Amino acid sequence: MRKYPIGLQDFGEIRKGGFLYVDKTPLIYRLIESGKYYFLSRPRRFGKSLLLSTIKEIFSGNKKLFEGLWIHDQWNWEQIHPVIHLRFSKLDYQKLGLYEALNMEMGIVAKEFGIELESSHLKGRFAELIRKASANGAVVILIDEYDKPITDYLEDLEKVEENRSVFKSFYSVLKDSDEYIRLLLLTGVSRFSKVSIFSDLNNLYDITLNPHYAALVGITQQELESDFAEEISVLQQSQPNVLQKLKEWYNGYSWDGITKVYNPFSLLSYMGSGRLQNFWFQTGTPTWLVNLMKHNLEFDLDNVLIGENAISSFNVEHIAPVPVLFQTGYLTIKAYDPESRLYELGYPNKEVEESLTDALLSAYRNIFPGHDSMSVTYDLNKALKNNDMPQMIKALDTLLSTIPYDHWKAESESIFHIIVHLSFKRLGIDVRSEVHSSTGRCDILVFTDKYIFALELKLNGTAQAALDQIFEKGYLRSYQSDSRKKIGIGINFSSEKRSVEEFLVKEVE
Repeated sequence: MRKYPIGLQDFGEIRKGGFLYVDKTPLIYRLIESGKYYFLSRPRRFGKSLLLSTIKEIFSGNKKLFEGLWIHDQWNWEQIHPVIHLRFSKLDYQKLGLYEALNMEMGIVAKEFGIELESSHLKGRFAELIRKASANGAVVILIDEYDKPITDYLEDLEKVEENRSVFKSFYSVLKDSDEYIRLLLLTGVSRFSKVSIFSDLNNLYDITLNPHYAALVGITQQELESDFAEEISVLQQSQPNVLQKLKEWYNGYSWDGITKVYNPFSLLSYMGSGRLQNFWFQTGTPTWLVNLMKHNLEFDLDNVLIGENAISSFNVEHIAPVPVLFQTGYLTIKAYDPESRLYELGYPNKEVEESLTDALLSAYRNIFPGHDSMSVTYDLNKALKNNDMPQMIKALDTLLSTIPYDHWKAESESIFHIIVHLSFKRLGIDVRSEVHSSTGRCDILVFTDKYIFALELKLNGTAQAALDQIFEKGYLRSYQSDSRKKIGIGINFSSEKRSVEEFLVKEVE
């Protein structure tokens, strides 16, 4: 049995321990030979820390670690550079404060280099460290999770501003240290601080959406089929369609709309367990993000269009959900139109779609975090497969029963619309909201293998009025050539009873 580096971020530990390593050194070589100042944003647990650790070992001249890898015969291992490797996840800024934690780290790094720092303030100590370390060669500076001291405090804007001010002063040192630097690479999840933190470092090259580095982290299909050939050969004996299943569950992340990569944490976790399940999502989806989506009534995340500037934004005072969902890995680039400069975003794969939809549905049902909606949507799925309308309505009623009282008083159909949409979406079913036609707009259309359902929802109205609207407006007319059965469903919710009061069903003849 091979060893998988699940959760391991240290290149030396992986190589010395005989763990599997997917060779990224051709792309790393291109990166470090093509430029000097870089910024890269990728979601959590996507290999950013391992990337920096690998670069550190290259510049430290540890040739033996790279035996059998592409770069082994391409690099001048005699040319060693001092490496300043800052990992913000390791700093105790929550207890000490960011300024003091960084100040202490400067002393620790200086001691490792055998350097005595004379300056007493942070900015001066950082500049002094870079200058004195460069006596042994131009310095390589690697900064991991640069944004963590800010993203940890998104609900405390005063602390955000305090840490942002520390960062702005700290990073301003880098531009004036150009003559001492061989390479600078900063990585993190968010891109919100690129201007406000790095305004003095205007030569920083953001490669987040650069097609040349779309596969710098993550695992491509080719890498999967070559590096995991042994595992796939065994798995195919009992699961002939295992490659297709893996693609559906864990592939699909893209930062150029063309190159797609697997989530490495999920893929490695699957190889270690042999079970398809939600690995990445369970490791730390922030409650605040799900609640933000709920607050903004965000629920339909298919085919979202966003411009170049918006996709990179992250304003901590006014957080917009869609850019954050992209940067944190819940949405990915499906396509890019160079003429309009618009990106089309969507879920990367089944793992993310199923997990986020469930969390969002549970939030709208007022049971998140702590509970999910798996059992009630399971009943809904059975009803749909059997065309059992009473059972479907019963399942929807159960889902709606936990809606907070204030929503029932709101005299609005939106909350019901959202919960019904997410209930079908949770099952991986093709569901479309507010579908426009020449005569009107259908609330919800649901497409299964055998049926097309048109749902019209009313609050404190009548099911008859809802059903009549479906047929008077011809919401199913566009699909009359489709061989699937077409069914209209009118549903009326009662705010007094806080439940589905009545429903009517009619099949298109």
